[in-house]
Amino acid sequence: MNKNFKINRRNAIKTFALGSSALAFPKMNDMISSNSTNQLIKGNINQSVCQWCYNKMPLEKLAQEAKKLGLVGIDLVGAEGWDILKKYDLKSTMCYGDLEGKSTRSLINGWCDKKFHNELILNYKRHIKLVSEAGWKNLICFSGNRRGMTDAEGLENCIEGLSQIIPLAEENGVILHMELLNSKIDHSDYMCDNSNWGVALCKALGSNNFKLLYDIYHMQIMEGDLIHTIQENHKYYGHYHTAGVPGRNELDKTQELYYPAIMKAIYETGFKGVVAQEFIPLDRTNGGINSLRAAVELCDI
Repeated sequence: MNKNFKINRRNAIKTFALGSSALAFPKMNDMISSNSTNQLIKGNINQSVCQWCYNKMPLEKLAQEAKKLGLVGIDLVGAEGWDILKKYDLKSTMCYGDLEGKSTRSLINGWCDKKFHNELILNYKRHIKLVSEAGWKNLICFSGNRRGMTDAEGLENCIEGLSQIIPLAEENGVILHMELLNSKIDHSDYMCDNSNWGVALCKALGSNNFKLLYDIYHMQIMEGDLIHTIQENHKYYGHYHTAGVPGRNELDKTQELYYPAIMKAIYETGFKGVVAQEFIPLDRTNGGINSLRAAVELCDI
């Protein structure tokens, strides 16, 4: 284990106990024509889209549409789809590994439970190399479910497991991102369901190759105060996801979040990473691409 990897578990758990925080505003972008292309995107926020929200659309078609909209890539694509992204000069902006190592895609069986460590370590070591060899940078991971354990115990278990793969991530230039998910509506019993816990884990691991995936939808449900939290903890957030609250649908006037303000706050932190659209379009006109275009417009501050 490399020197930079000294972990003080007691301090980590203390940090978690003390807590952290999270929420504040741009002008709405004027207009982007219906044939939006990357020339019409300002580029202050690098945007992508999550494939699963358009899973009835072939990846190649989604890649074509993403390119037209000026997106930099597509999130949550496994190795089986990377050649298609490269064909359209798009990035795999948040990688899965491949279908062979399915444990890396499990939201339930994650790093907070020691009984999954052996399988996770085996698969993540292989996936880190796959991601690096493909020329990508970001690889998702999950805490998994609590199964009755305390937050402090889950934190310690994550530290123990992740510390065995982060040196390899550092060597290969890959950043692991643990996603913050809500346990109130969508992912009951999920451990990494608040910024305080996630930030404590980042501090304990002490590596620039471990970050949090801050999902705006999930964290609005769990803790609110989004802009303040982003301002306070932005150095621990390596990637963002969007969706409307309530319902996880379009980023329009029917929901409670004002996305231009959130994007402005993210931009003002100096963020150079990617914000991925992860809402489920209610309007399936043109396969939902019209809704995606509107969201890209809204977030293009």
